[in-house]
Amino acid sequence: MAYTIIFLPLLGSIIGYVGKSFTKNFSEVTTSIFVIIAAILSLFVFWDGIQNDNYGNYKIFEWISSGNFIANWSINIDPLSSVMLVVVTLISSLVHIYSIGYMSHDPHKPRFMSYLSLFTFSMLVLVVSDNFLQLFFGWEGVGLCSYLLIGFWYKKEAANNAAIKAFIVNRVGDFGLAVGIFLIFFYFGTINFNEVFQLVPQFAEKNFVFFGAEINLITLICFFLFIGAMGKSAQFLLHTWLPDAMEGPTPVSALIHAATMVTAGVFLVVKCSPIFEFSQTALNLITVIGMITAIFAASVALVQNDIKKIVAYSTCSQLGYMFFAAGIGAYHVAMFHLFTHAFFKALLFLGSGSVIHAFKDEQDIRKMGGIRKRLPYTYSFMLIGTLALTGFPLLSGFYSKDAIIEFAYLSESILGNYAIAIGIFTAFLTAIYSWRLFFKTFHGTYNNKIVPIEKTHESPLLMLIPLFLLSIGAITAGFVFKEIFIGHNGDDFWKSSIFFLEKISHDKIPLWFLLITPTIVVIAIPLSFYYFILNTKVLEEIKITNLPLYNFLLNKWYIDDFYEIVFVTPAKKIGSFLWKKGDEGTIDRFGPDGISRIIKVISDKAGRFQTGFIYDYAFVMLIGLSILLTYLILN
Repeated sequence: MAYTIIFLPLLGSIIGYVGKSFTKNFSEVTTSIFVIIAAILSLFVFWDGIQNDNYGNYKIFEWISSGNFIANWSINIDPLSSVMLVVVTLISSLVHIYSIGYMSHDPHKPRFMSYLSLFTFSMLVLVVSDNFLQLFFGWEGVGLCSYLLIGFWYKKEAANNAAIKAFIVNRVGDFGLAVGIFLIFFYFGTINFNEVFQLVPQFAEKNFVFFGAEINLITLICFFLFIGAMGKSAQFLLHTWLPDAMEGPTPVSALIHAATMVTAGVFLVVKCSPIFEFSQTALNLITVIGMITAIFAASVALVQNDIKKIVAYSTCSQLGYMFFAAGIGAYHVAMFHLFTHAFFKALLFLGSGSVIHAFKDEQDIRKMGGIRKRLPYTYSFMLIGTLALTGFPLLSGFYSKDAIIEFAYLSESILGNYAIAIGIFTAFLTAIYSWRLFFKTFHGTYNNKIVPIEKTHESPLLMLIPLFLLSIGAITAGFVFKEIFIGHNGDDFWKSSIFFLEKISHDKIPLWFLLITPTIVVIAIPLSFYYFILNTKVLEEIKITNLPLYNFLLNKWYIDDFYEIVFVTPAKKIGSFLWKKGDEGTIDRFGPDGISRIIKVISDKAGRFQTGFIYDYAFVMLIGLSILLTYLILN
């Protein structure tokens, strides 16, 4: 069964790509069916693990064997990987179904569906790996697939630029991950997870000199591993690729942001909890970066106007929540939020795709409005997704996001207190930008001057069915799985797949603290409706009077501009100098161009002998004959 789950998406990707010459919808149907089967089997594996504690490691083949070093291709099923299997395959299967309708008019559907399945396969390889080398293979696989999918519409310059940006920024993180793996192999002599985790306590006190400074080995390893996680999960400073990734088709955004690529970083930190638990410095760094990312992305989302970019920054912010949960030692809570987040974030992305579909590819929320009666089903699903994201009571986000803030309170640390304040304030910002998106899209007056409101229509059934199923997950996932993931049964479920050096005791939390975040979230609804629909002049005046702040947020804290000045522009200048002066001015000039120029001059000179007159040729022949006879006589 484990083999089937992993390799069905790969098989679907191959058949889907070569099957484009078969019947009309062969590729779409084949890839979707294969991923759906994988999702059903993943649910069975997940449930079987809960009920019967049935896990295992299934060796496919021996990949590398050199002396004592052995790296296998394996399928490691434990509670952590079983959760990821469900998240990846379930969301991917719904995205596949949705894509059949969304991409119905695209001439390259088979290639698109093939890429989606390959993306799913790469992520599955990553989450079931039992060693760092296989994990790195899947890690690079999702990076490659993201490049292919973000730049799927390769005739658009913006899509090509976004794909290249995502690829390059992720190379920074991937380099950090590679260095971390090298350090692990150099000092531990193995890259198998279980063997490394068992050896970590022996190296907990080991220090060595790194660039002239004495540093703890475990801390340095954790630092480089976290750099990899930052790149893949778009944390602050390595986040810049994420909003631009919206240039890909909407189903790609849902798959990248909800289930696959961006969750890989969180998975890595949680998977390596037996390493991170021995470095408080690394955990503090994760907490700080997570807090900064949460509030940064939420603040930027407040002023964005592209419907997909608002949801993208929301993803970035929620990933910040997951990381600072891991940083305070609540790895199981981070995974719980990852699990619930997959449902409502995929719902919001695919719901946004439904809106974009109705507006003939328009994505600016300022050019929408007043379509709740035209798109009643999409309206309902987006409402559920928005409520879940903001943490409205009894929906999935309420249980998982509030649990992060509660565990920060229980950690009783200085950083935990900062995390509480950041978490609550970010929850308020999340509610504001989420309801801004919702109200400006569906309420108020209709603002689109290109597409008449009569031309807007509900999406086809193939697009609405995935939205319906995701809405069920957005409503029920938190309530149903809270006890299993983070309740008293949490230890029984996670077992050894997550390591706690000092587990946070889940004592009774004051009622007043429990009510703070839900109260803020509920208050934000009428507040947003008033300022974004009923009385928009107030915000326009604030925008004018607080122009520096507005521009600061609109320009995304000027991080992209900073990178442009510090990295991009100098790199372009150096490249241009080496190209003009080095390549063209030196190598080409004195190399192939110089030689060809000399040959041309010689050939031009020789060509002058070709006059076309017989007496000239006879004269040359006589001179030649005279020289030959003279040479023979003299010798």
